[in-house]
Amino acid sequence: MVTATIKQLAAARGKIAKLEAAVESELPKVLSKLHEEFGFENVELFLAAVESAASRKGGKVGRPKKAVAAPKTRRRAKITDAVRAKVKKLVKAGASGAEIAKMVKISLPSVQNIKKALGLVKSRKVKTKKALTKKVVAKKR
Repeated sequence: MVTATIKQLAAARGKIAKLEAAVESELPKVLSKLHEEFGFENVELFLAAVESAASRKGGKVGRPKKAVAAPKTRRRAKITDAVRAKVKKLVKAGASGAEIAKMVKISLPSVQNIKKALGLVKSRKVKTKKALTKKVVAKKR
């Protein structure tokens, strides 16, 4: 069985060698007449046309690539005492957190952190486990 496979492989290699020899003998003939097939008088004009086509847009055909925009990196806001004072003033004036963030040009979480640090926000009451169990027992009754 292996010997038969080896014989087939040797025959295929011989066939490949014959095909390569045929391509090698015919290729120069085909290439020498290629300029005529495309309507050029001589090889030099054909090569010039090919080079100019390849130099346009990198030689690639199709839709042009979109320009890659530089990634937008946000600068870190410097929260100074002046910024804190402005936030405090705006909170007392009744502005919302989002409005303050836009006016002062800082993020909403930064506004919330400043308000918390200045004591302008009521802390949330944390429900204890005991209080939660009382509610559950009351609902069951």
